[in-house]
Amino acid sequence: MSDARVLQGRAVPRGRFPHLKVVGDLVFVSGTSSRLPDNTFVGVEVDAMGTTNLDIRAQTRAVIENIRDMLADVGAELHDIAQVTSYLVSMNDFGGYNEVYGEFFDERGPARTTVAVHQLPHPHLLIEIQAVAHLPRTSRAAGSPSTSASHSTEVVS
Repeated sequence: MSDARVLQGRAVPRGRFPHLKVVGDLVFVSGTSSRLPDNTFVGVEVDAMGTTNLDIRAQTRAVIENIRDMLADVGAELHDIAQVTSYLVSMNDFGGYNEVYGEFFDERGPARTTVAVHQLPHPHLLIEIQAVAHLPRTSRAAGSPSTSASHSTEVVS
């Protein structure tokens, strides 16, 4: 059983996809940016002359906080994340991104892949992150019908 969710109080997805999807005891978080519900972005400053300053540290922090808040809606936390894929517009931002990432996760955290992409859906975006989390047992036991069933999955490669 699966449960796709567009969450209230979040930036509306820029396409026909959910913020997250719960499948058994796994939570798949769609690519998430620093975009706020009012369609502004954290980590973006535009001065009176139109000069734009983009801050990878502020954007990374906002992305991870957005993911944290979405996971909370289904009873999970950042430490429940098993895998993260990060998309950077420029690998020149890797240092700032990595610094902030380290404020939330360490070597016991999720497996991680970071790749550079040509662009993201808005020119002010420097980063997007998607994640896969495992629902804690307490959330599954007390969860919605989509998360209350017990599932066991074995992956063989």
